[in-house]
Amino acid sequence: MKKIAFFILILTNSLVAQEHFAGLTNSKRVGIISTTINPAELVNMSNKFEVNVVGTSLNISNNKIGFSDLFSNNNLETLLFAGSEAVNLRADAELYLPSVAMKYKKWAFAFTPKAHGKLSIVDVDSHLGDAITNAALNSVLGSSTTINNNYNQRINGTTWGEIGLTAGYTLVDNATNKINVGTTFKLLFPGSYANLGLDKFQGTINVNTVSGQATLTNTLANLNIAYSGGLTNSFTNFNDYTKSVFGGLNGFSGDIGVNYQWKDAPETDPKKNMNKYKLNFGLAVRNIGSMTFNDANNNSSNYILKIQGSQSLNLNQFQNVDNLQQIETILINSGFLTKTEGTKNFKVKLPTTFNAYADVKLIPTLFVSGYIQQRVNNDSSNDQITAQNIVTVTPRFNTGFFEVFAPFTNSSVAGFTSGIGFRVGGFYLGSGSIVTALINDSKQADFYTGFRWAFL
Repeated sequence: MKKIAFFILILTNSLVAQEHFAGLTNSKRVGIISTTINPAELVNMSNKFEVNVVGTSLNISNNKIGFSDLFSNNNLETLLFAGSEAVNLRADAELYLPSVAMKYKKWAFAFTPKAHGKLSIVDVDSHLGDAITNAALNSVLGSSTTINNNYNQRINGTTWGEIGLTAGYTLVDNATNKINVGTTFKLLFPGSYANLGLDKFQGTINVNTVSGQATLTNTLANLNIAYSGGLTNSFTNFNDYTKSVFGGLNGFSGDIGVNYQWKDAPETDPKKNMNKYKLNFGLAVRNIGSMTFNDANNNSSNYILKIQGSQSLNLNQFQNVDNLQQIETILINSGFLTKTEGTKNFKVKLPTTFNAYADVKLIPTLFVSGYIQQRVNNDSSNDQITAQNIVTVTPRFNTGFFEVFAPFTNSSVAGFTSGIGFRVGGFYLGSGSIVTALINDSKQADFYTGFRWAFL
């Protein structure tokens, strides 16, 4: 268990990175990346064909550790569980494999294979996390802390692959208005999964920092332990996230969206008028669906954790644990678990979100866009992959071939961040947090880059 915090911090350094492609998705240079927020945007492609050679976006955000802490002498595990505020962290990687899109008259189509990896810590009690990972180093000598939470604490890791099939159609297209609709149907390939959920936890942590022992007494909680694929053996090893991304086909999901453009004045050259607008507005609902994990190592069990009277659980046992099977074995052997439900195969919901955005032309080369992402489902549910609530405002300078943008974002985990990115032709590079990371100790680090080729 002690390795959890360490793995999270290694991710920050090795990935260098929940909004993916911040600032780029609202670009006038519409293509496959634009379908990330709305499949209806695909009809606005300026060219007939686009090949997305590669595209990757990496993001890690938390509410405790700042960017400067990574280069300090502070114990990062101690910082993560310091104070009384519950710990929240999201690490999210998205990789576009070679993809292709085409436009024909009022129609547009795309084929987009992608790989996903996510690690989430959701509302983990700082006192409990400190006792398990650090032998309660943040606690006062000989202290006793009583916890009474009415929510579900989670540690969750998931990998999956998908193949998206997008279709967009123009309903209205006249001199001043254009209305598009679009949908993406996704084939899901669940790879690996691990979930530890501790719901409605009540208990007392007793700490003796002289002996270095932390114990748990007078405890009652609902416990969910689920695992599948590579994350069965370890959920703190980065290699276990990368080696089992694509499993077998076992799930479906979809996106649906609508897009409106208030067109700009027509030009002499009809090609120059492609995707010229005063206002571009869109609404979409994304990731409606679920996938089923049915690996040979599958397990999903619900327990009641109960410690009464003079009984106690030694929390030091968990400090070197790095997989859920070990946690489950320790708790079962302790005699404090009562199994209430178990299943081999289990279903996991995708992070369904509602997206809304608007892009406004101020002058011919200067635009400003606003973007809102609101999660639909509850992150605390054990069968739910997490998503963040996000608000982003992005001013952009665009000459056509060259574009630079500066997203300003407020997210539900890391708070306010700002970054910068640019596009030269089909190459793009950016970060939604690099500016605040350098000047204001941001609690988010993210990075994205890729190359796409459009023609005809």
